[in-house]
Amino acid sequence: MRYISTPPFSRLFGIRGTVAQISRQDSGVDDTLPLQPPIRLPAESELARAVRAAPLAAELLSPAEVEAGDDARVLARWAEVCRERLAADQPVLMELIRMFLSREPLTGEVPALPSGLGLIRQEEPYALSWLGLWAVRAIIADSTGQDIPVMGSLAGADAAALLFGLRSYPEAEREEELAGWLSGRDREAAAGEIAAALATVSPLSRAVGVELLSSRFGEEGRRALGGLLEEPRLGAVVAARLGRDDRRPAPEEIPWVLVDMAAALLEFGGEAGEVIESIALGMDPAEQAGTIAILAFGDHPWTGRVLKVLIDHHPDLRVVAAARKALRRLHGLADVRG
Repeated sequence: MRYISTPPFSRLFGIRGTVAQISRQDSGVDDTLPLQPPIRLPAESELARAVRAAPLAAELLSPAEVEAGDDARVLARWAEVCRERLAADQPVLMELIRMFLSREPLTGEVPALPSGLGLIRQEEPYALSWLGLWAVRAIIADSTGQDIPVMGSLAGADAAALLFGLRSYPEAEREEELAGWLSGRDREAAAGEIAAALATVSPLSRAVGVELLSSRFGEEGRRALGGLLEEPRLGAVVAARLGRDDRRPAPEEIPWVLVDMAAALLEFGGEAGEVIESIALGMDPAEQAGTIAILAFGDHPWTGRVLKVLIDHHPDLRVVAAARKALRRLHGLADVRG
């Protein structure tokens, strides 16, 4: 199944601010949109058929597009139509995004919603149609960089892309998507592919991969994880995720493990308090300050982002000062490394 990439909506909509505003109102997270669960979309041919059935299709598409146009071209053209029609109506755009993020229909008195574009199911309760889900997903992806997954779209992906896509899946949907990915694959080879990807993927993707191998792949998954335990840094993270007391991190691995754990929460869009708690590990502020001082030496790609959360949100000034010092040291080490 192929999905159409749409034009850069945000250049006309100023959509980044709109999404951030709704994110703050609905989730309590600052300007980062939390990872969104997957949506279901029909095949491209069905989406194109919905375009052709839209009330304004005859007016806004050429006769050839309405009667026998290529599905991909029809959808690309309809993306342009949606962009032109919604660009001047920020309240409507905001309501469409809010409906997408809440995944709930509207009842009772509702604001004016676009008619004729096929984006809304017009009987009460009002909800986004397939076309509405498709269009708003594209708007959010363009403005935030978050490519909200579509169920079934990861079946042909490599292991790294699978883990990245599964980051926001609830358990039932994760099982369904994983089953589709495993179809036609040898289970042991698939476990090895996921294990091999863990060193290079994002922190949350890595956490998802460890969880899948430990709980969904049986003995094959446990063997694959066992083969990683002696790897520097990665093995320490795997052992921490599995609660393996027989594989303690070396002193030089501790900063990397702490940042990786915190970064997985940050990547998911977790609250600042959760990130702070994952670093604190029950230590008092003085102990935390001492631990944070060494984070810069871990060379983890998310270290700067984690330190900035501590600087902006930690309630203890000693910890904030230690995080600022660690961030300066991190920048200095980066300059030295070139």
